[in-house]
Amino acid sequence: MKAIHRSALAALVSVVLLTGCSAPKKVPYLIDAEYIPTDVLSQSQNVTDPVLTVGDLLNIQVTGVNMNAMAPFNKGKYIDTEGKIGTMSMANSTSNNYEVSTDYFLVNSDGNIDFPIIGKVHVAGLTKTQVSKEICDAIYPKYVTEKPSVDIRLMNFRVTVGGAVKSPGVYQSKNERMTFLEALSMAGDMDIKADRENILLYRVNPDGTREVHKLNIHDRNFLLSPYYNLQQNDYIYVQPNNSMRQNAWSLNPAVAATITIVGGLSSVASLVIGIVNLSK
Repeated sequence: MKAIHRSALAALVSVVLLTGCSAPKKVPYLIDAEYIPTDVLSQSQNVTDPVLTVGDLLNIQVTGVNMNAMAPFNKGKYIDTEGKIGTMSMANSTSNNYEVSTDYFLVNSDGNIDFPIIGKVHVAGLTKTQVSKEICDAIYPKYVTEKPSVDIRLMNFRVTVGGAVKSPGVYQSKNERMTFLEALSMAGDMDIKADRENILLYRVNPDGTREVHKLNIHDRNFLLSPYYNLQQNDYIYVQPNNSMRQNAWSLNPAVAATITIVGGLSSVASLVIGIVNLSK
C-alpha cells in the first residue's frame, strides 16, 4: 500500500512541477521558423515604397547640372559660393527671398503640399516615386531647360508601441521602414506576461480607412505576414495575458515574486504532508 502512495506522491509532484513549467512554452517567438524554406522567405522580403499620407513630413530636393536654375524649387535653400545647394541661415535670410521656416513639406489635411513655384501638389495616396515624377513633370520643361532629379525622403516614419512592453512609446525609423520585430526591440521587448498570441495592430490607410489585425508571433508563418513590415503611423498594442490582467493591482515585484514562490512551495509541502499521512 505504501508503494502505491509513493507512486501517487511522485505522480502528483510531477504534475505540479510540469504545470509550473508550462508557462515558458508561451514565451518564444516564431516557433520552428528555421524550418521555413529559404525560397519562401526570400519571396516575402519585398518592401514597397511608402505610400504618403496626411501628416507626413517630406524632405524634397531638386537638383540638376545647373544648380542656380534649380535653387528656386528647393524650400529654404540657397546657392553657396561653390555652387551647391545649402540650408539658408537666419543671419542672411533678410537678403534672400527664399523661405527659411523649415526644410520640410507637411502633407496637409487635404493631402497636399505647397511646393515652391509650381504651387499645390496632391501627394496623399501616392508613393514617393509617383510624387517625384509629378514634380519633375511640373518643372520641366516649363521652368527649366534640363530635366531635374527629384529626391524625396520621408522624415517622420514612426510607429507607436503600447501595452505589455518594457518601454512603451513612439519610435522613429531613419530609413523609411521598420519591421514588427524591430519595433518590439525598440520598445525593450515584451513583458514576460504579455500575450504573444493576441497582439493588435491598428492601421490607418492613406485613404482614411482603418484596419485592426490580430497577430500571433508564436506562429512561424508570421514572418510571411503582410503585417510583418510596418507602415508609418502603425500602432501596436501588446495585450497582457490572463495572469497579468488578474493581478493588475499594484504590488512590488520583489514582494509578488516572494509570495508566488512561497505560495507554490507551501502548496507542494501541504500536498506531500497529506499524502505521507495517508500512507501511515
